[in-house]
Amino acid sequence: MSQENSFRLIKVSLLSLMLIALLSACTVSTQKDNNGDDKKVEVKMPGVDIHVANDTGAQDAGLALYPGARAKQENNDKHRANMSFGFGDFGVKVVAATYETDDPPQKVIDFYRNDLKKFGKVIECPKGLNENHDNKGGELRCDDKGSEEPGKLDLAVGVPEHQHIVAVKPNGKGTEFSTVFVHVKGVKGNETM
Repeated sequence: MSQENSFRLIKVSLLSLMLIALLSACTVSTQKDNNGDDKKVEVKMPGVDIHVANDTGAQDAGLALYPGARAKQENNDKHRANMSFGFGDFGVKVVAATYETDDPPQKVIDFYRNDLKKFGKVIECPKGLNENHDNKGGELRCDDKGSEEPGKLDLAVGVPEHQHIVAVKPNGKGTEFSTVFVHVKGVKGNETM
């Protein structure tokens, strides 16, 4: 066996042992809702924390809930999640929920345009948000390449590493909207989650 193959075997063996050690130190806990479905899942292992919950809402994203809105639910999918992942000094938190209301899109847009102001300057994107965050200044930007749909609008405030978004679109005679909060820690200026 060559020296290179020996080192490769040693590396694979050490990585395997480390993985076994991490997995044996891993704990998983779940909480069930009244229907017996997983409500919260928490995975902990040395240096890594993962939390996932489906009992979240606009308030967990720091936003008010539009009056009379109903959580969207289709085929036992609750259209909401609260997820955080942390590894050392790095972490990501995403809180998202989708709702429905019988009110027209403009009423929902007006409500969230006002609610989002508490976080800073609100941008309005009829073609959606630009997912390319390598722009100067690290500011959120609207997409200028998509197509506009009547009644559809994304409202956003923040920077790519810390943002609040409300995406509104018509749904039959009413409105469907999603509230989203994204926070990345470990990026300059975002040390906490």
